Amino acid sequence: MDSTSEHPVPVPNLRLDELLEELQARLDAARGTRDRVHSLLEAVLAVGRDLELTQALQHVVEAAVVLVDAEYGALGVIGEDQRLSQFIPVGVTDEQVKLIGALPSGHGILGELIRHPEPLRLSRLADHPASYGFPPNHPSMRSFLGVPIRIRDRVFGNLYLAEKRGGGDFDAEDESLLATLAVAAGVAIDNARLYARARRRQRWLEASAEVTSSLLSGSGEQEVQDLLLARATELVGADLAVVAVPRPETAELEVRIAVGLGEREHRGLVLPVEGSFMGAAFRTGGLVVSPDVRRDPRITAGPPRWQGLGPAVAVPVGTDERGIRGVLLLARAAGAPLFEEDQSGPLLGFAGQAAVAMELAERRRDSEQIALLRERDRIARDLHDLAIQRLFATGMTLQGATRLIDHPEATERVLRAIDDLDETVRTIRATIFGLRLRENGPAATGLRARIAEVIERAARSLGFAPALRTTGLLDIAVPPEVADAAVAVLEEALSNAARHARADAAEVTVAADDELTVTVTDNGIGLPENGRLGGLANLTDRATSLGGVFTARTLPEGGTELVWRVPLG
Repeated sequence: MDSTSEHPVPVPNLRLDELLEELQARLDAARGTRDRVHSLLEAVLAVGRDLELTQALQHVVEAAVVLVDAEYGALGVIGEDQRLSQFIPVGVTDEQVKLIGALPSGHGILGELIRHPEPLRLSRLADHPASYGFPPNHPSMRSFLGVPIRIRDRVFGNLYLAEKRGGGDFDAEDESLLATLAVAAGVAIDNARLYARARRRQRWLEASAEVTSSLLSGSGEQEVQDLLLARATELVGADLAVVAVPRPETAELEVRIAVGLGEREHRGLVLPVEGSFMGAAFRTGGLVVSPDVRRDPRITAGPPRWQGLGPAVAVPVGTDERGIRGVLLLARAAGAPLFEEDQSGPLLGFAGQAAVAMELAERRRDSEQIALLRERDRIARDLHDLAIQRLFATGMTLQGATRLIDHPEATERVLRAIDDLDETVRTIRATIFGLRLRENGPAATGLRARIAEVIERAARSLGFAPALRTTGLLDIAVPPEVADAAVAVLEEALSNAARHARADAAEVTVAADDELTVTVTDNGIGLPENGRLGGLANLTDRATSLGGVFTARTLPEGGTELVWRVPLG
């Protein structure tokens, strides 16, 4: 008999069932790892599909929540001030978000990741030294996992995951998967930002082409400025746009245009260059940015006017070489994202086009003024050479004819007609003198031209051009002190209309005969219940000091009528 058959070799002391169970467990683990790798690949593909930045950020958070099996997730974008400028939550409803209130800005555990951009995994949030609890109505969260998202060498933001499903803790594998997803998310976000930047640059170019076309077509200054303002506001997503221009021979800026959130608080304001946000851009000649204009330390003067606003940017219109013609301010509502460099940077070039628009409009006005003066010269020559000579000859003829008239009543009528002709000649001569005024002569103080300038300035703060009617010899019959007072009165009246009337139409009438009358009417809301506005007392004082009167009333059909009247002579 063979010895091997008589003494069999002993087998290992393991049961077959145990070997099979261990093998099954390892297969399950491998299958689980394979599934998670597939999930990671699907998540990477999902976040890489979007080129719109907002959608890309949302999909990153959604993919992260699914990947590590979390109840809640969020992506926080870090702003220039090292606080969260955007916070995109997943797992909470819109109603819950409203009940919680303001979204996080970067305190507590969220701020810990900003200060130390390394993966952070916690079994209990409350045990970390940086934790200080949740606000009211915030869902309960125990376990936590956070990883930074980097774009090249810069931390763009952080992924926050909380409350592992099933009540367990996030493990090292979860951290590894989420860190891998964060790398892919950084690439996807960078691509989306580059795409958004290219789209924005294309829109700036299209807007510039539109403005250039408007300039070359001969559009008016106001029309071009309105177009510039509308395109700039649209392209940077601003909620308020303001344009201010420097006042001659003063260190002040006057707001000409204000459109958007809080526009009424800005219209017609006169602000110092020192102590104002737009003044900072005017002084430096460069772009000025504020993360929160309500608390900007550069604003130390002027009335409160920033309620509801947050990020702001101001840019000079023009250059130091050619002169800064104004300042453009754009602001967003409080809580909105900050102005990024690729958003605000093109404003400098765009504002340069506004300066070109102003300069072209100025040259056009000069050309029109020269043409007007030439036409005035022609009219004056025609009046002098034709009308006056014929009237004078007619008067001489009538005067010689009186010797041939025997009836006393007829003689008296002819003599009255001669006096009327003499008065007509004097009036025409005064008109000729007014037509021949030059800017280097008495026209510098001509009342009619000064009134037109006031109307032009007021149109920018009102948002429309008031109708103007003038009668009488304003440049001849009105003494200088009365003319100065009338200009000041008109400026005050139109400024009040811009600030308080809420009107979309106004009319100015200036008449000179035995007295000078300035009448301003609008179709706004009328006078307040107490019947007075802050500037009306000044108008009354100016009238009284010149022996005149001032009245203000609400019209029966709505609107306000202001009448300022002083005697002449």
